[in-house]
Amino acid sequence: MDDTTTGALGRIRDAVTAARAGAADREQLVTALNGLRLLRDELAGWEPELITAARAAGASWVTLAPALGVASRQAAERRYLRLQPSSTGEKTGEARVDAERDRRAGDRAVADWARRNAAVLRQLAGRVSALDGLDPAAQVSADHLVAALGDDDPASLLSPLVAARPHLTGDLGTRVGEISAEAARLRRDAAGSRRSRD
Repeated sequence: MDDTTTGALGRIRDAVTAARAGAADREQLVTALNGLRLLRDELAGWEPELITAARAAGASWVTLAPALGVASRQAAERRYLRLQPSSTGEKTGEARVDAERDRRAGDRAVADWARRNAAVLRQLAGRVSALDGLDPAAQVSADHLVAALGDDDPASLLSPLVAARPHLTGDLGTRVGEISAEAARLRRDAAGSRRSRD
């Protein structure tokens, strides 16, 4: 903790001690409450940052659960998701949890579909990556497809195929558009199915 935080914590502790003894004045209590709010805001920002760092360092949700004061890995992850700021506009912690679960359900559905349709995806990716005379932006998409073709998981082809779509015409553009629409439909259906089970 820095000196400001340590000083604020000391003033709060002094105010609590004085309040317990019946010797605190109004200004001391209001100052302590204001300091407590600022400290709470700072701590609230530290928790998701520390959880993110712990996860990046290899800590499992099972390991983190007791440190977070919860009983299960699901509760630990839920707490983290509730604390995280939203990158997609959800206003409440519960909405962030739902959005993350929807995203994961959609990812699983799309990955399952991609594995079942691996041959089609690989063929399309091969055709797109073999195109000649592409403009620089289209060539970047084609290069990403070449890299994804080397991946064992055919689901890794979807994102670069969708990114290449604006640069494609004719039957190839239509086929990639259909795949993009199918992936979007699978995500919507998976999210709806997940919510209906909850």
